[in-house]
Amino acid sequence: MTKIPDTALGALAAFDAGTLTPENYLRALLERCEADEERIRAWSFLDPEIALANLHKATGRGKLRGLPVAVKDNIHAQGMPRTCGSPIYSGSVSTTDASVVSLGRIAGAYAMGKTETTEFATYKPAPTHNPAAFGHTPGGSSSGSAAAVAAGMVPFALGTQTAGSVIRPAAFCGIVGYKPTFDLIDMAGVKGLARSFDTLGVFARSVQDAALFAEAVTGLPLLAAARSAEAPQRLGLCRSPAWNSAEPELQSIWDALCSKLGKLLPAKDIELPGRYAKALSAHPHIMTREAYQALSYEWHNHRDLLSPQLSTTLGDACKMSEEEHASDRAMIAELRQSFHTVLGDVRVLLAPSAAGPAPQWETGTGSPAFNQLWTLLGVPCVNVPGLTSSDGRPIGVQVIARMGCDAQAMSAAAWLSTVLH
Repeated sequence: MTKIPDTALGALAAFDAGTLTPENYLRALLERCEADEERIRAWSFLDPEIALANLHKATGRGKLRGLPVAVKDNIHAQGMPRTCGSPIYSGSVSTTDASVVSLGRIAGAYAMGKTETTEFATYKPAPTHNPAAFGHTPGGSSSGSAAAVAAGMVPFALGTQTAGSVIRPAAFCGIVGYKPTFDLIDMAGVKGLARSFDTLGVFARSVQDAALFAEAVTGLPLLAAARSAEAPQRLGLCRSPAWNSAEPELQSIWDALCSKLGKLLPAKDIELPGRYAKALSAHPHIMTREAYQALSYEWHNHRDLLSPQLSTTLGDACKMSEEEHASDRAMIAELRQSFHTVLGDVRVLLAPSAAGPAPQWETGTGSPAFNQLWTLLGVPCVNVPGLTSSDGRPIGVQVIARMGCDAQAMSAAAWLSTVLH
């Protein structure tokens, strides 16, 4: 199998040096897919001829010149299927790009293929396996995207997070996952699930790669921030209100990490007020109500093609009152506004990315309990890999900053990556 750079920035450097062409890079990636896809099942659609044609249409200029991106199957990419993991849209082919895919193309990237997702980014698992811990889940709902990057099949992949579907799969697969500030990356052309939370994110093999892609589609100077890799002046350590659901091994690993970090820089434990624990329990209520609204067409016209769990969830959601939903949304606004006061002089938080390492594949996609609060708050999060369980499964740590402070999150995540490696 052809040896290729491990990172997107490494590939760009090879392009510039003339030691690798974008076409040879793609062909080498396709070799990896051919060797591993039957076992991992990351892709819902991958046609080498279409991938090559998309490459040949790419501009060859821009921040992402000649780099491929995998697109989660709830996101439109012109000329490729978009099924949202559901038989309702079997055979449906996109006639247009989602804005994030279009912006990627403008920056010189191209869509390589579509990656597996859970049904409408909810509960029913995709067929994907975890390349970093085979026999265990890659997480949900961006399972195919995380697995494709972890297996070295593609340098970038797009994902979405409504509860924990960027950070958790990244943690389980041992890669970088970046969930930006809410509404930073435009959602046009993405099948919605819960409008209060839906956020586009990116998977990559380094913090700098994730920053590169995000910079290309937002215009923010995130790559320079990631390259600076500056330690925070003061670090907050937050177990989060979900700590009681943490597995014992994660608890001991977290305590050891906090002890190590406390010797490197000023750090303090952050315990969030009780209203944040209440918000954590409110997240699924808001998500369920808004999912009923987002999937109203599917619920009323194709109910027989929905999985039993999703069908039951939507059926329960349609009975929820709008008054309760309005109250919950008002709570979100208040907590987002007051979060900076709670943090005080702390600019960056660390928290576990998941309750533990990836559970067995047969048990489902794992719990989003350690992600829901941060998604509700709309703050930027970056999963940083580097820790492992006693049996070698990846364990992630997420770097969290205030809304709009994505550059701070990137810089701190790059610094943490050096500490963990």
